[in-house]
Amino acid sequence: MQSHKKEISASMMCSDLINLKETLKIFEDEGVEHLHIDVMDGTFVPNFGLGVDYIRSLRELTDIPMDLHLMVKDPEYKFQWVGIKENDIVSVHYESTFQVQRALDFLEPFGCKRFLAINPATPVYSLEEVLDYIDGIHLLMVNPGFAGQNIVPSTIKKAEKVMQLLKEKNHEDVIMEVDGNITLEHAEILSKIGASIFVAGTSCLFTGDIKDYAQNLEKLRKAINK
Repeated sequence: MQSHKKEISASMMCSDLINLKETLKIFEDEGVEHLHIDVMDGTFVPNFGLGVDYIRSLRELTDIPMDLHLMVKDPEYKFQWVGIKENDIVSVHYESTFQVQRALDFLEPFGCKRFLAINPATPVYSLEEVLDYIDGIHLLMVNPGFAGQNIVPSTIKKAEKVMQLLKEKNHEDVIMEVDGNITLEHAEILSKIGASIFVAGTSCLFTGDIKDYAQNLEKLRKAINK
């Protein structure tokens, strides 16, 4: 199995807006690779999330690339709103559109990394026909919409199935990102399975005071690189 660099994507949905600049400074100092932005429309998921103005403002505060998780219905018609950059990751959900391959095609002109996200109950075989169009698989370990949920236990086995599919289809170049209740224990297990990008939220990063974030990141780095 091809080895990919292990990277952290900090979930900004969980961040404290009051200390945002200080938080971003810590992330820059600690080499956080991505800022995970949950964009939610209240239709595809039962919550409203971070919007285009937030993304635009965040870009003025830091050069850390965005990991844009679009939890919106028919995302292919909304890409222009987001201000996608070439060094971004953009995840669209398999379940969010009737035309998944078309949505991925619509992303190509932006030059970003194209990821396909799948919910816990979406079968792994749904990925087979689009492997030629994606750079990564965004595996939801919880049902999307809210932070602080417990992992759906079957998703650990599902991660193994994803990696087996990539091997069988000769697509070991495709990255697996894992998102939802990524504790240190889950991060270590998923890293050994083959996950490469770990969305860090309330389960491992945004715990305690802001002064703890650097230490929390150090612990996560250790867990995913064991």
